[in-house]
Amino acid sequence: MKPFRLALFVLLSPIAVQAQQMLTLEDAIQQGITKQYSIQISRQKERIAANENSLGNAGFFPTITGTATKNYTISGIDQSFFGGVRAPLVQSGVNSNSGNAGVAMAWTLYDGQGMFILRDRYKELQNLGAKQTESSIENLIALISSTYYDIIRQNLRVNNFKKGLEISNDRLKLAKDRYEVGQGSKVDYYSAQVDFNEDKALLIAQEQSYTNTKIGFNTLLVKDYKTDFQIVNTIDLLPKLKLSELKMSALSQNPTLIGAILSKKISDLDTKNIQSQQKPQIDLLAGYALSNVANGAGFGVEKGSSDVFNYGLRATINIFDGYNQKRKIQNAKINAEIAALQIEDLKNALLSTLEKTYVTYENSMNLIQLETENYTIAKQNIDIAFDRFKVGIATSYELREVQRNAVAAETRLIEAKYAAKAAEIELIRLSGNLL
Repeated sequence: MKPFRLALFVLLSPIAVQAQQMLTLEDAIQQGITKQYSIQISRQKERIAANENSLGNAGFFPTITGTATKNYTISGIDQSFFGGVRAPLVQSGVNSNSGNAGVAMAWTLYDGQGMFILRDRYKELQNLGAKQTESSIENLIALISSTYYDIIRQNLRVNNFKKGLEISNDRLKLAKDRYEVGQGSKVDYYSAQVDFNEDKALLIAQEQSYTNTKIGFNTLLVKDYKTDFQIVNTIDLLPKLKLSELKMSALSQNPTLIGAILSKKISDLDTKNIQSQQKPQIDLLAGYALSNVANGAGFGVEKGSSDVFNYGLRATINIFDGYNQKRKIQNAKINAEIAALQIEDLKNALLSTLEKTYVTYENSMNLIQLETENYTIAKQNIDIAFDRFKVGIATSYELREVQRNAVAAETRLIEAKYAAKAAEIELIRLSGNLL
């Protein structure tokens, strides 16, 4: 592409609004992890799980409650007594009041190890929250990485179509010059014009796809969708991955699988917790109460106060509740069995996905070698065909076919590299090694 045409393309590009900056994959991942709302939500849920993991929530600490009441009464009295023991009592507007205040404590000393089971349960729930956050981060990293390389793929396709358009433009100029001097046919000239328009339409569609991919990437990073950036247009692959190592790593590190294992532990703890409720519970009870009274009726106690301290033990046990406890234990055991089956199902699906993704990965690696060879030949062939076309040996149709083969060969090479990279990213994600 000529320099002035390149400058015009940059000026007219819909996303080239701001000064471009170089964006590395590492920077993009860091921005995504920091700003992505789903990760922030996962981390907030993880904080809730950490707050829930406390000795107080598990029942290790006593509960202490305080109460205070104050009552006021205004009453009227009209009383007469047998035998004239005393004169009749008639009063109105008699003011009296009484007050009570107290503190009560209940402290569970023994509940069949239930509090220890709850403590372990909250600990595992916190671990599960951390693994769920880790899984969300790994999924986000995989999505950012694959989209990042998709941008490279789209840009490489744009450059490929630009090269094809330049060839069509040179062919159009040559066909036009030949036609104007009477050395070429009008059919060749019009055919060259149609092919040029076709290649230009393909380039416009590809530029649109490239721009939309960058807009989607900015949205993924929670950035202004118009933010422009540059990236290095190379798709580099890691040394070839080994399936056996990936499987071993996946079974020990995959966060989704580990999350299922933690869920199984929580189900087992739920069963133990319900079983602990069949055992007696012993509580230490203590309390202190203070009361006072002021009586304006003129008989009985005029003023008084008292304070009481009490303490003791309370033992409770469930003797019969309509077999509800038994039913809860049975259901808890069933849930634990379901959790164990889910682990095996996840393992099976994980290994199957690894196998299929690795087949895609190997095939893409093989295609890279094949398409690299094809592309090398196609580039040489286009130079030869164009030189032959200039001197009138090759026809316009032959040049067009060679041109299409060259563009198609490079497109297949780009697609093979991207497919290999996408499979590579997925394999690393499945193995639990993205973090």
